[in-house]
Amino acid sequence: MTALSHDIIIRPIITEKSSRMMSLNKYSFEVLRNANKIEIRHAVEEVFKVKVSNVRTINVHSKPKRMGRFTGRSRAWKKAIVTLLPGQRIEFFDGAGI
Repeated sequence: MTALSHDIIIRPIITEKSSRMMSLNKYSFEVLRNANKIEIRHAVEEVFKVKVSNVRTINVHSKPKRMGRFTGRSRAWKKAIVTLLPGQRIEFFDGAGI
């Protein structure tokens, strides 16, 4: 099953660290857990109309959580750090950067 580009990219990740990485032309996204680097590259290039030079992925494992006497786990998810070619930028993040 092939997912659409808008389905592969779930949401952008905007934190202090990711804002600092934007100055190095690196952008972070939460992506589908079964998406590979090639699919992520094509999805970012298609959705944001940019050229990608590198994709790094991280599987973020779930952590134990408690709420009173009830225990559970946070959800596991996949993060992709996408590096763009020099001169490329994603306009979506412009207001979020430092």
